[in-house]
Amino acid sequence: MKELFGKMPDGTEIYAHTIADGDISITVLDYGATLQKFVHKGTDIIFGYDDLEGYLKNGGCQGATIGRYANRISNACFTLNGKEYKLAANDHEVNHNHGGISGFDRKVWTPAVEEKDGMESLVLSYTSPDGEEGYPGTLDVKVTYTLVGGSLAIHYEAVSDADTYVNLTNHSYFNLKGYDKGTIEDHMMTIYADRFTAVDLLRIPLGYTIDVVGTPFDFRKPKLIGQDIDVPNEQMGNIGGYG
Repeated sequence: MKELFGKMPDGTEIYAHTIADGDISITVLDYGATLQKFVHKGTDIIFGYDDLEGYLKNGGCQGATIGRYANRISNACFTLNGKEYKLAANDHEVNHNHGGISGFDRKVWTPAVEEKDGMESLVLSYTSPDGEEGYPGTLDVKVTYTLVGGSLAIHYEAVSDADTYVNLTNHSYFNLKGYDKGTIEDHMMTIYADRFTAVDLLRIPLGYTIDVVGTPFDFRKPKLIGQDIDVPNEQMGNIGGYG
């Protein structure tokens, strides 16, 4: 199903595309290849705005596809093949974050619906030109949302005509009780990781990892998210929680 969601300031129409499989359905926008709704048994379990204006004014990358590079790049630059590339410094006016001032979350993507082996997918494509936000190479990106076996699968493809850096992800905020049903501190979570990456106060990786033993970050066995959230810890302080 496809319906008009809103119009960009220049008049470009943005559409919402919905597919369903059993008890779940998703709605994805042309704008930002954004996962706007994820409904499970009648409950929307991610945060999303009800109109385009919410995305244009509030930011936060709610449900969006993040690129070219998710997370932060120190000093808004990198060196590749002996050449330094300057990026947009959109994080504390020092570092680069989530692809820059106008990352993939703010682009209008080209949508398509594909069917294969009885499964329906939403496919969104975008071409990032050479030099966009400072990155080298023309990059062709495709994000595929597929519902299969009661689960959502997100598949990323990116092809560049020059060496470059790419790190794509989805930026949804989940609450399995419903997006408007309070905190997620009573959610049970397991993370099969023995170590985590240390960061500084600006959330830039420090180049080493820390053992989870004895820290609030130990989720090797099922644990309530809120169980240790108030335990004093330098890394928790640096990122204001689990980040």
